[in-house]
Amino acid sequence: MSLLGYDVHFGHKEAVELANSTKYSEKQIGYLAVSLLLMEGSGFMRAVVAALRRDLHDADECSACLALSAVTNVATREIAETLTEDIVMLLLSSSASMFVKKKAALCLLRLLRRFPEVVNARQWAARVVPYIGHRDLGVTLSVVSLVTALVQQHPDETRKAAGLAVRRLKSLLVDGEHSIDYVYYRVPAPWLQVKLLRLLQYFPAPDSAEMRGMLTGILRRIIDQSQDATRELQQMNAQYAVLFEALSLGIHLDADQALLRESAALLGRFITSRETNVRYLGLEAMAHLAAYIDDVSALKQYQGVIIQSLRDRDTSVRRRALDLLYSMCDVDSSRTIVGELLRHMALADTALREEMALKVAILTEKFATEYAWYVDVMMRLVSLAGDHMGDEVWHRIVQVVLGNEELQLYA
Repeated sequence: MSLLGYDVHFGHKEAVELANSTKYSEKQIGYLAVSLLLMEGSGFMRAVVAALRRDLHDADECSACLALSAVTNVATREIAETLTEDIVMLLLSSSASMFVKKKAALCLLRLLRRFPEVVNARQWAARVVPYIGHRDLGVTLSVVSLVTALVQQHPDETRKAAGLAVRRLKSLLVDGEHSIDYVYYRVPAPWLQVKLLRLLQYFPAPDSAEMRGMLTGILRRIIDQSQDATRELQQMNAQYAVLFEALSLGIHLDADQALLRESAALLGRFITSRETNVRYLGLEAMAHLAAYIDDVSALKQYQGVIIQSLRDRDTSVRRRALDLLYSMCDVDSSRTIVGELLRHMALADTALREEMALKVAILTEKFATEYAWYVDVMMRLVSLAGDHMGDEVWHRIVQVVLGNEELQLYA
């Protein structure tokens, strides 16, 4: 029924009757049928809302969880308008089980994404934020996803989330406050770490020196832990996920340059990895770093490796290598990088050639110190790129030549 995509006009009454049943198996099938069959504006929707509200307040957590799942799957405007407050109360209730709280947080996230103007998050956002520090990591994981969405819409109401996220990271990584259930191949709650690090990227650097020091210490610990010698593949994957998010946060906060240079050295190991995914992530993170680091000399030692990546079998790796070379180019390295890009242009696939031509044109104009070199590069670029050169590039070449008399004779 779901895959065919057509409206189904039978079985609505029976589905609602099953949803109102006191028997768990019948209620489960009823809510499943309701989520598949009922459309927005159905005459049976009011009866469904009544059943959902009754089950949300049921002492049996199984019924409450069924109702939360149904709300998430059906998610009509009427349900959002009528039941949002009930779901918020479930999340904030001291008597609700951890299982119900997790589902309530994710249910609110779904409604917030679907109907941001209806759920009126401004009224309850500030009350949800403290749950980042909840003792149950599962509840925290769900709440962090919800708060990340809230921060983007209501930054004033959620400004306390940054401090709570830093303290939660410290408790995980430094104090070891986590149960064994949330340790994945010796990495404590990697999914939660990634979500907390991503959440912090929506906030400016902390004003408090204590908080800044705590955050820098956490980032350094993540970098140090990612360099362990003996690791299984799953542990490496988990640590890399956390590491790349930590590097993004460090760049966002403009962490101390020593930490960023150390990050550059670490990324140098990743771009030489035999794993395509690791090379891709390393090049992407290094390109991001190159745009913010003051001294790109830490990256220049890997210039040869990055140029080699332009020949990688994977087209996504080739694109990231091109982006990185573009980001790290300066006056000193411009001739070498532009020369290599021109050399590779003849071999590059058509999908990459147009982007490469544009980047060569921008770098040449930006860093040209001699008119002759500019003309030489541009004429060779026109010859190599051919039909793959965008109009804006050769228009610009003509414009520059026409605007400089000393260039015209040589050109």
